[in-house]
Amino acid sequence: MLDRPEGTGTGATYGYRHLLQLLSIKIRQREGQSLDTIRGELKEVTGDALERKIALSLAPALGSNADGAVAHDGDMVLRWRRLSVADGIEIHVREDSPAAREDAVVAMREALRAALGRADIR
Repeated sequence: MLDRPEGTGTGATYGYRHLLQLLSIKIRQREGQSLDTIRGELKEVTGDALERKIALSLAPALGSNADGAVAHDGDMVLRWRRLSVADGIEIHVREDSPAAREDAVVAMREALRAALGRADIR
């Protein structure tokens, strides 16, 4: 079952698990699954299991050919994109990397922001 936000309307607050559920839903939709199927899958899944599934789904897009690209750094002028995550924290993504796609960049930034909000890693 999907978690409900605390509060209502503009006063509703969403937690880390909500983010995980949203990411999981979007990934499964891109894979062609229906919302009914996804809803059934999410009923009994723990937060840790959601994190692992999301990480496994995003890993190929975020790490694709990263080692090979680094080996050729001396052959080209590299351009990097700087993205602010929070005060004092940035992500640097090389523009020619598959991880520089807008959807990948947004996913990384939001995952880091959500992780920073977790009490166990502050």
